[in-house]
Amino acid sequence: MNLTTRLNLIMLVSLACTAQPAPEPPRRYTCVPAAVAPVIDGRLDDEAWRAVPWTDDFVDIEGAARPAPRFRTRAKMLWDGDYLYVGAQLDEPHVWATLRTHDSVIFHDNDFEVFIDPNGDALEYYEFEINALNTTWDLFLPKPYKQGGKASNAWEIPGLKSAVHVDGTLNDASDVDRGWSVEIAFPWKALAEYAHTSTPPKPGDRWRINFSRVEWRHEVVDGQYRKVAGTREDNWVWSPQHRIDMHWPQYWGKVEFAGAAR
Repeated sequence: MNLTTRLNLIMLVSLACTAQPAPEPPRRYTCVPAAVAPVIDGRLDDEAWRAVPWTDDFVDIEGAARPAPRFRTRAKMLWDGDYLYVGAQLDEPHVWATLRTHDSVIFHDNDFEVFIDPNGDALEYYEFEINALNTTWDLFLPKPYKQGGKASNAWEIPGLKSAVHVDGTLNDASDVDRGWSVEIAFPWKALAEYAHTSTPPKPGDRWRINFSRVEWRHEVVDGQYRKVAGTREDNWVWSPQHRIDMHWPQYWGKVEFAGAAR
């Protein structure tokens, strides 16, 4: 074996050893019909949710190669003839929020986010964000930002219902909380606007959906919560994006609607 061949072989072996693993496939979830409609009060303890499975625990937005989230997050879904229901549980020892005006940039607080692409074409999708004060931001994107998409903040969700329950005390830095939970009812009538597919879905239909949680590191100054200067937010998601960017719908989870909606 001559020197050139030997060097080429060494290079190939080195590349094979350092090659990045292929992105893991998007998460999957079966969304079952609601026997009764959930009570939208932010709690996930009523009959409607009792037997509904959780999603997988959230992971770092970049995937398993990054450190696991510091706090647990998971979600549930249900549907009926009127709404898509989303419930989420966010473990959090210090629940705090500051933004109180609808359509504020909610991820400047700790938040929970929902992304919905009804026909799975990675175009014309919805984004919804909520903080622990139940302040919301709803927007529509005709296409992802990387393709030149511009978000429409003027888009609204008529008939949307949302609620937050804090297991502890909101904005009280003197104690330790257990977390907060969220309930959201998305009306099919609003989601139908750009769905380009059956809305409500038919049993067996699959939609692209993902969830995100933004978590800021904080400190307590004069008894008040404050972000730690110079630190970035953590981004934890249900279905990993393999980059710090939620706007890659091809990596969102695949949600199949089971049974017949009431």
